[in-house]
Amino acid sequence: MLLNTAEAARLLSTDEKTVVRWVRKERLPATPVDGELRINRIDLLEWATDRGIKVLPEAYAGMEDEPGLFPSLSSALETGGIHCGVPGDDKLTALRNVVALLPLPPQMDPDFVLQVLLAREALGTTAIGDGIAIPHMRNPILLQVPASSITLCHLASPVDFGALDGKPVQFLFTLVSPTVKAHLHLLSRLAHALRDPRLREALKRPCDPAGIRAAVAEIERSLGG
Repeated sequence: MLLNTAEAARLLSTDEKTVVRWVRKERLPATPVDGELRINRIDLLEWATDRGIKVLPEAYAGMEDEPGLFPSLSSALETGGIHCGVPGDDKLTALRNVVALLPLPPQMDPDFVLQVLLAREALGTTAIGDGIAIPHMRNPILLQVPASSITLCHLASPVDFGALDGKPVQFLFTLVSPTVKAHLHLLSRLAHALRDPRLREALKRPCDPAGIRAAVAEIERSLGG
């Protein structure tokens, strides 16, 4: 579904001038149609979630799917795993080592997955600040995986991801999802959890998988699942 700037502004609780500025300066994806900007709803949701910008609930209308499609953060982390001391001196090397740890089907080419992640980074860094990045597939369905997962990698040494706050990245939350709907669900939940001080405190400690899982579970209980 394509939105005009007025519709996008309403869903983001802002004004059209701000939306146009985001398109021009903040990489909000938009396409000129008959002389006016049009924004894909999926692009809007992904862009806003990446930046922690709240979106009106009606933006998700019609995106529900069959029960069980959307896993909890805890189950997605359990599937993807938490890995400490992952090596990598630069973005390319770090992402290559991250891909090696993803729960991918045996027939899937890791080099293809790496190229998909790099293509997403080329559109704009997935670093969200404070040493955290959320690498993910621009089009999740390309991977055709059976289930969603979040793989958390704690890098042995921080790596420059071009974050807006200038801080190098040490935590990579890599999302892999079978559908766009599942992807947006997990991305939104993860963005919310990463704003919660309980998870932030767990990440500040030396790599502590049990503490991270406990913090995520506590946050999900407070949200009602």
